[in-house]
Amino acid sequence: MTESDKTTPGGEPETSSLILRPVGRVRNKVKEPILAAKDDDIELQEKVENMRAKIREIEEMVSEIIIDDSLAGLLDGVEEYSHLVVLYWAHHSPAKSRALTKVHPMGRRELPLKGIFSTCSPARPNPVLTTVVRLRERKGNILRVNGLDAVDGSPVIDIKPYVKEFYPQEDVSIAGWMQRIQDELADPGPPGGD
Repeated sequence: MTESDKTTPGGEPETSSLILRPVGRVRNKVKEPILAAKDDDIELQEKVENMRAKIREIEEMVSEIIIDDSLAGLLDGVEEYSHLVVLYWAHHSPAKSRALTKVHPMGRRELPLKGIFSTCSPARPNPVLTTVVRLRERKGNILRVNGLDAVDGSPVIDIKPYVKEFYPQEDVSIAGWMQRIQDELADPGPPGGD
């Protein structure tokens, strides 16, 4: 009997453990995650004032997603989209970070502790991370993209086309502390105004 053949007493498939197989890997210059688990919280690897430059660097950097040769047919038609949603495994997240239930957002101690599921922290029970990337080109089983914040070697779990109409456009609200972080990270434009 395989793991997928097990059922609960009610006849439902057993899902107490899942087996994920990567469909590919990330290849890029990112060697360390921006946020890392440390003791009972996460820590920002860069100073907050350097984050804008780091985000710009990731947005401009070309990363490759190399899909397993045996699965290359899964990519047929993907080049018709400008953006993709990439789900990947944060393989540099230590086991201790999977036990965290609360963190200071972005490791910033001046912000109150928040539950992991109300943050975008890489410290998660299952370190599945997601990001939207710009597709630059497809060459066979290789996707060249911008904006992938994954660490080099990260296993890719899934890729989906980004279709903005699938996501709410109106009446979207976010926490005040998250808006504060977004405002701080937004490009302020040229010095001196407009």
